[in-house]
Amino acid sequence: MSAIILGWDPARWNQWNYAAVVEHVAVTGLHLEPWAVRRGVAAGADAWLLLLGAHGPGLIGHGVVLSDQPEPATNQDAPTISVQVAFDALLPLGDQVPANVLLETLPGLPWDSVEQGAELAPGDEAGVRALWAEFGPGQGPDPTLMTPGTYPDGAVARLAVNRYERDPVARRACMAHRGTNCAVCGFSFEMAYGELGAGFIPIHHVVPASELGSSYQLDPLTDLVPLCANCHAMAHHGVSSPRSVAELRQIIASAGYVRGTTVTSEELEAQRIAREVLGPQ
Repeated sequence: MSAIILGWDPARWNQWNYAAVVEHVAVTGLHLEPWAVRRGVAAGADAWLLLLGAHGPGLIGHGVVLSDQPEPATNQDAPTISVQVAFDALLPLGDQVPANVLLETLPGLPWDSVEQGAELAPGDEAGVRALWAEFGPGQGPDPTLMTPGTYPDGAVARLAVNRYERDPVARRACMAHRGTNCAVCGFSFEMAYGELGAGFIPIHHVVPASELGSSYQLDPLTDLVPLCANCHAMAHHGVSSPRSVAELRQIIASAGYVRGTTVTSEELEAQRIAREVLGPQ
């Protein structure tokens, strides 16, 4: 089996914070999630996520099956198997490949009644992959990209991943004001990765997109803050409104984490030599 369909209806199963998962995948590139299917699935199979219910059908994500583990069957006529899926690309709610495009491109598939874990025929899988290449993340012109100045309410309302965080001008202003270390844990990509990490840090918008109005104007010095991928994910994990920097600092301090940056071997050696030169104090 090379590819399967996984159906997701938010009205029937919404145990994950999808907006936070979308952002986590955009930042880290991966999100692991167990998924119940009706048939055996081989590890390594492509898993295409299909949005169902009031918002669908719509193609909204892609992942890869990592493993499968049988679960106790609650219904002998419909046993389930739990597969571990590594989602590597997800679209925000509202940006899914819409039903009319799916029906026009692949009319032979029962989009409204796809069985969990249903195998795609090679020709259908190629068609789904072609759709994803055209409409998936980062593909084609994006009508929701910001324009300088004020930000339209429509761009805010339909995006789960906040576009203000991706504005290159705003990002540069934020980093110039706050630096490139994580504002919560102090992690430095440059210290950890050298030249590759120089000038890099994910940027977090402190105000939830749902609270922004049509007249909102971005102030990168007060509205944006640099956060590493871990702290960025924890700011959104399990909550509708993101946690503040102060809250995250208190949480990691309570857990016993010592805030700081990575110290290189060269810096440690320089400190040792300095102690030898200075002698006993």
